[in-house]
Amino acid sequence: MPDGSLLRGHLNFTDRITSIDPDPHVGDDYILPGFIDLQVNGSHGIDVMSAPPDSLLTLARHLAREGTTGWLPTAVTAPLEKIARVHRNIANAIETSSHNSAETNSDYAAILGMHLEGPFISPLRLGAHPQLNLDPRGEALDTILAMDALRLITLAPELPGALDATMRLTARNVVVSLGHTNATLDEANAAIAAGARMFTHTFNAMRPLNHRDPGVIAAALAPSRAFAAIIPDGVHVHPTILNLAYRARGRDGMILVTDKVVLAGTAEASSVSVGRAPATIRDGAVRLANGTLAGSIISMLDGLRMMVENTDATIADAAVMASTNPAILLGLTDRGRLQPKARADIIVLSPNLELKSVLISGREII
Repeated sequence: MPDGSLLRGHLNFTDRITSIDPDPHVGDDYILPGFIDLQVNGSHGIDVMSAPPDSLLTLARHLAREGTTGWLPTAVTAPLEKIARVHRNIANAIETSSHNSAETNSDYAAILGMHLEGPFISPLRLGAHPQLNLDPRGEALDTILAMDALRLITLAPELPGALDATMRLTARNVVVSLGHTNATLDEANAAIAAGARMFTHTFNAMRPLNHRDPGVIAAALAPSRAFAAIIPDGVHVHPTILNLAYRARGRDGMILVTDKVVLAGTAEASSVSVGRAPATIRDGAVRLANGTLAGSIISMLDGLRMMVENTDATIADAAVMASTNPAILLGLTDRGRLQPKARADIIVLSPNLELKSVLISGREII
C-alpha cells in the first residue's frame, strides 16, 4: 500500500524499503506498515507513570510483538515534579534505545517521544485523572515547555491561557491535542486556528454532542486540519458511532490509538491504581470501581480488526489510520508508509488478520 491502497506485489527491502514490484500472482497475506500508537499509558503490568527506563524498553518489546513499531509513552495528570521524573525516564529510554539501535539490531518499538495527557485539562472532564489539573500558563507551562522529549500534549482549549499555550507549544514543535475538555464548538475551532492538530480519544472525557450545542465533538467530526483520534475497542466508542465517525472524517481525518493501561496483557483478576483510584478489567475495558472508564486493554491490531469488521473502513483505510496518519501528525516522513526509502518497519497479516510476522528495520523479530 504505497499510497494507502492495496497492491499485489513483492516488497523489497534491507533496513529500508528499496522497491515495490507489482505481481498479480502473489499470495493473499497483507503487508502493512508497522503501527504507531500515540497513547500508551502502560501494558503487561508496566505503568508509564512509574516505569524506569529499562521497564519502558521492556514494554516497547511487548508492543513490537503486537505489531506496534513506534509509540508515545503517555503520562497522565500528576504533580509537576512527578511529570518531570516520568519525562526523564522516557528521555533516558530514548537515549538508550538510540544507542542500542546503533550497536545492535533492536527488537522493540521505537519510543518517539512523550505524550503528556494533562495536567492542563478540565476539572469537569477528568475521566480517571486525579483532580490536580492546572491552567496552561505561567510557571507550569514553562516547566512543560522545557521538556525536550515532549512530542504531544493533551489540553482543554477553554482553560485560561490555552490559546497562547497552544501557539507556544506548536512553535516548540509539540503537537497539541484537544481532550478532557468541556469546550464549546467555538472554543475548539479557535484552538485549531491556533495550531491544535488532534482530538484525544474523541467522544471520551468530552462535552457531549448535542444538536443545539454541538461542542467539541462536532469540531472533531467536522473537516479540519486536526485528526480525530479514537479508541476502537467497541467499548469506549460503540461500533455504530465508530462507523459514523469514519464516514464523517474518512481515513485521512482519523487516527487509531489504544489508550491501553497497565492492566492490558495481564490477568483479568488483577487490580492496580490507574489515575486516581484502583481499577480492574471489567466488561471489556479497565474501569474504576464506580464504572468510570480508565483505559483499554486492546492492541493496535485489535483496533484495526474492529474497524475492518464493524465499519465501512477497508484494511488499507485502517492501516492509514493506524500507521500513516500518526506519522504525519508527528512529522515523520520515513515511518508509517510502504514506499522506497521508508524504514522497513513491516507487519504481515494472514487473510483473516492474524499476525504472522513483525519486522523492524528489515529484521524479523517474530
